[in-house]
Amino acid sequence: MLPFVNLLIINRKSAVPVYLQIANQLTALIRRGVLKSKQKLPSSRELADLLQVHRKTIVAAYSEIQMQGWTTTSPKRGVFVSSALPELTPVKWEKDGPYERLSVPLPFYRVNTHYIAEPTVESSKYDWVIDDGLPDARIAPLEALIREYKIRIQKNFLFKNNAGTLSPGSLSLRETLLSYLAETRGIQAITPNILITQGAQMGIFMSAQLLLRPGDYVVVGEPGYFMANSVFESLEANILRALVDKDGIDVDQVEEFCLKYNVKMLYIIPHHHHPTTVTLSPQRRMQLIALAEKFNFVIVEDDYDYDFHYHSAPYLPLVSYNSNRIIYIGSLTKCLAPSIRIGFMVAPVELIDEAIKIRRSISLRGDFIMEEALSVLIASGDINRHIKKSNKIYMHRRDLLCELMRQHLQDFVTFDIPTGGMAVWIKFGKGYPLKKIASNAAKHRLLMSDGTKYNTHNEDYNAIRFGFASLTDIELTEVIQLLKASLQKA
Repeated sequence: MLPFVNLLIINRKSAVPVYLQIANQLTALIRRGVLKSKQKLPSSRELADLLQVHRKTIVAAYSEIQMQGWTTTSPKRGVFVSSALPELTPVKWEKDGPYERLSVPLPFYRVNTHYIAEPTVESSKYDWVIDDGLPDARIAPLEALIREYKIRIQKNFLFKNNAGTLSPGSLSLRETLLSYLAETRGIQAITPNILITQGAQMGIFMSAQLLLRPGDYVVVGEPGYFMANSVFESLEANILRALVDKDGIDVDQVEEFCLKYNVKMLYIIPHHHHPTTVTLSPQRRMQLIALAEKFNFVIVEDDYDYDFHYHSAPYLPLVSYNSNRIIYIGSLTKCLAPSIRIGFMVAPVELIDEAIKIRRSISLRGDFIMEEALSVLIASGDINRHIKKSNKIYMHRRDLLCELMRQHLQDFVTFDIPTGGMAVWIKFGKGYPLKKIASNAAKHRLLMSDGTKYNTHNEDYNAIRFGFASLTDIELTEVIQLLKASLQKA
């Protein structure tokens, strides 16, 4: 018998039910040819004893794969891999990793991006994770959101609408957002000015598609948001990098670029710039708007976490002062959970009309029912109340993190306390290379960035964004102790 105890690995911390984990892994074994056509599987009792789970769990897993057509059951004989499946042979893995190499090259074009991406890792293998600045889904009003979602599913809400009318997003959410943005950000718009997206990144992609062609010039901050830069690079645009200091992007350098090149677009993160977390000063905001008018370029304003500001009210977005030259991108993901991918674009009607065409070519519609449910939470004030509550919690966690770093890491790192957002930009000393630190941390079951994704234009910042919002007081204390131990071994 195959060593099922080693082939079927159960992750007790996973949100995926155990029976479904087993079913998925059995399906994968059949697809790879490890389990062959007509092969008998262990009895439910045998497999339950091997995996140390309840027999009903195995019965549920077997039922799941049988419904999918992978197995058949013969009375008094047992469960067998279906004979109707094509004969498959086991995958031969490369020695250097778990990825199958293509034996015959396929005719495809590689994406023209140059940023250094971190390798994909399974975070469930780690006890602790230092993320990039994510919200804590544990405190989000998800029960209320799920309640509204269920109501709409039960009413077959989705089937009353067609794909064409859903491409811009739920009308209810767009109209609710207009009132919300006017009250909280001073943005005066009408429904045709807004498009719902699946997160801020989709808005960045569509904006770049609208504005850039190969050889065009786009200005970004340095250091900057690597995922945005990768989009511009994939379109073969020329990236001009203006330095970012404590007051945001260097506007004088932006003007120098405009005098020398025909700049088509400026990408800016005015609040809690990624990665440095600094906020663009009011004076520079006005200067950028004036430069856009003078040199005829469009500003793409990525305001991904506007709502999270801790010491004073956030500055109004640039779009609230001049809406004709600005594409404003926002996200509701930071208010809820990373997996709820809902964002929005606000722009002149002509630009939104073209963006809808791009959106349709990617996806005819988003999660319409989720959009409708979220609309109710915004209109009822639930989202505003949650933001006020989470701001207090996140400010406390930011202060605790900074105090812990002062106590335990002052010999290793430097940082400034951000005025908002969900992460602290931490620079490590030259004697503590992040690749080695991250490797040491992994041995302590702590997953953290090795910093390479923040490095741009041949510049090694040896720095990371330490996301504090998703970690409780106890978790922050534990992570800092593990990070200290990792640094001491460097």
